[in-house]
Amino acid sequence: MAASCRAQVLRLYRALLRESQRFTAYGYRTYAIRRIRDAFRENKQVKDAGEIQTLVNKARTNLEIIHRQVVRLMLFIERRLNL
Repeated sequence: MAASCRAQVLRLYRALLRESQRFTAYGYRTYAIRRIRDAFRENKQVKDAGEIQTLVNKARTNLEIIHRQVVRLMLFIERRLNL
């Protein structure tokens, strides 16, 4: 794996873990972190550049989903507190 590709994957891994830490619910947070770690460990030995790019794109999509869910949950909690 090229150094730039490795750095890109590591940045994405850190971003996924960082965003998952923002879940306020313990169950969501631990599940997301466990799934992220398992997925990256499972695909650690992938060498094919095309497959790596596919996995990176899938991880970016998952990062967007996690971010969207965190924001929705935060808005829901804020709304409940204001009632």
